Amino acid sequence: MRSLERPSALSLRPEPGWALFLDVDGTVLHLKATPDEVRRCDRVCRILDELLPCLGGAIGLVSGRPIDELDELFRPHRLPTAGQHGLERRDVHGRRRAGPAPPGLDRLQAGLKAAAARMPGIIVEEKSHAAAVHYRQVPATEGALRDLVRNMVREHAPDMQIIHGHMVIEIKPTAADKGSAIRDFMAEAPFKGRTPVFIGDDTTDEDGFAHVNAAGGHAIRVGHTDRTAARHVLKDVDEVVAWLDSWPACLRHAAPETGRCA
Repeated sequence: MRSLERPSALSLRPEPGWALFLDVDGTVLHLKATPDEVRRCDRVCRILDELLPCLGGAIGLVSGRPIDELDELFRPHRLPTAGQHGLERRDVHGRRRAGPAPPGLDRLQAGLKAAAARMPGIIVEEKSHAAAVHYRQVPATEGALRDLVRNMVREHAPDMQIIHGHMVIEIKPTAADKGSAIRDFMAEAPFKGRTPVFIGDDTTDEDGFAHVNAAGGHAIRVGHTDRTAARHVLKDVDEVVAWLDSWPACLRHAAPETGRCA
């Protein structure tokens, strides 16, 4: 990762040969106090309706949320989706793949839930293959919470990885990440042969940025950070959504001889 001033992604011009991958919370949907408060956004779903034919269907979601939650947020769309940071994945044909749950996850989740019951404002998000501990409502607990999670992971699930994000501590197996999810999508239609573009806002997106860079694509980080592998930035969710809203008109008027926006 680099600590450099990066250009805005608004300087990029979308091309029909791109494959678009989107993180969700903090990228195209605003963060809320709790994950359950995030709601479907009609504007984002309308943009997807318009963008899908422009990109030949090459749009995928790559999120820490489980696939079933993402389907609810983006209904009626059932996009190619990587959930739980790539630990579960659904391809364009609707086929779902997921490995076994990691050893010790049940004990870890139970321990975290018991601890959270003694810490008002802490939310433990239980997933089939991972867990997340949210402290957005009580940011002063960050230091104590980091120690608690580290000790519990060491005791119950030592092979799992801890990732610190925006007011959240993610605990996941090391077997998959957002980079490997994008790699797997790019080996399949309709993504194969296209240029990957990935937009994300948090530490868990860095594996995706690194893969996209290596593949010659465009990695875009949302929000300010001193260190990221992304080579372009956007200010916030509103700027992401407004930029994506401009894509369909640009793509429909792309110069046929170059594939670039005229």
